[in-house]
Amino acid sequence: MRRWKIALGTAVALGAISVASVHFLDMGNLSGGAAGAAPAPAAFVMPVPVVNVVKKTLPIYLDYAARVESIRSITLQARVPGYLQEQNAADGSDVKQGDLLYRIAPDDYQAALEQAKAQVQRDSATLDYAKSNLGRGTDLAKAGYLDKDSFDQRTSNLRAAQAALAVDQAAVRTAELNLGYAEIKAPFSGRIGRNQASVGTLVSVAGTVLNTLVQLDPIYVTFNPSESDLVQIEQAKAAGPIAVDVLLPGETQPSQKGELTFIDNTIDHSTGTITARATIGNAKFTLLPGQYVRVRLHVKEQPNTLMVPQVALGSSQLGKYLYVIGKGNTVDQKLVSLGPTDGDLISVTSGISETDQVITGNLQKIGPGMPVSPLPQPKPAS
Repeated sequence: MRRWKIALGTAVALGAISVASVHFLDMGNLSGGAAGAAPAPAAFVMPVPVVNVVKKTLPIYLDYAARVESIRSITLQARVPGYLQEQNAADGSDVKQGDLLYRIAPDDYQAALEQAKAQVQRDSATLDYAKSNLGRGTDLAKAGYLDKDSFDQRTSNLRAAQAALAVDQAAVRTAELNLGYAEIKAPFSGRIGRNQASVGTLVSVAGTVLNTLVQLDPIYVTFNPSESDLVQIEQAKAAGPIAVDVLLPGETQPSQKGELTFIDNTIDHSTGTITARATIGNAKFTLLPGQYVRVRLHVKEQPNTLMVPQVALGSSQLGKYLYVIGKGNTVDQKLVSLGPTDGDLISVTSGISETDQVITGNLQKIGPGMPVSPLPQPKPAS
């Protein structure tokens, strides 16, 4: 029994020595591994594109929805009755002032003119005779061979002949006018619409509509500024003519230009707006009556305005902000107040300085205080 206990104690002692040896060897291996490992990699720094703030004189505009209106638009009607003989301008044609548009059969009016001229010739002969007869009567009356009643009769005949000739001359003028009315000409340059009376139609003066004619150059653009904008418009108007740009649907740059020419004298109390109108040159007939467009009034110039790319803007519950390069190339967030835009740039009225470098890319991957690597970009177009 004693021998068994001695053997067991010896086995435990040897086991403890083995464990201690293994533990010593393991610690040696760990120490040797740590001493030979590569250094940890440096932290990644996000590259970000940056641009300088642009300082420029900014044109200030007021924008409105507008509608195109013709300066003159008339219904073409005949002034004399008759059969429509010709349509000389096709539907939708652009015509010049004085161009022949329609012709009514002129035969009856030509005959009436010739008849009136013939009557004038007869009355002219009668007048010549009355003048001659009165001249002879005057000589006879002075010599005592013609009594007073006969002389007065010759005088009366002369006046009657003069009156008859005047009536006939008026009839000639009327016949000439009627013959002229048989030709319907454009009273101004413009574009005619769809024909409403076929050739051969018996045209009456009672209201037979032939067509319509609208003036296209120049043309009106009408819009409704608010009562609050009226002060700026009046101030700009006092300084000189107000230039107006017209933008067609889908356009970002104006295709037509003109000038503000009319502001109404009453504000609509139900809408708080006033009617205003610009006159626009429309040589290519790009604008048509009834068309909806946008107008831009150039009311003033704002010097020394700070501008940044619109793509650099961020938004949070606190408002609009910009990321700029701060101390040690870290991200600095600045809350900003914004003004009008100019193309891809937007004006900043407060929140940044002219010397700031604005971050324009990787905005979703950075935040305040984060280290970044600035990559200068070309200056934005101003």
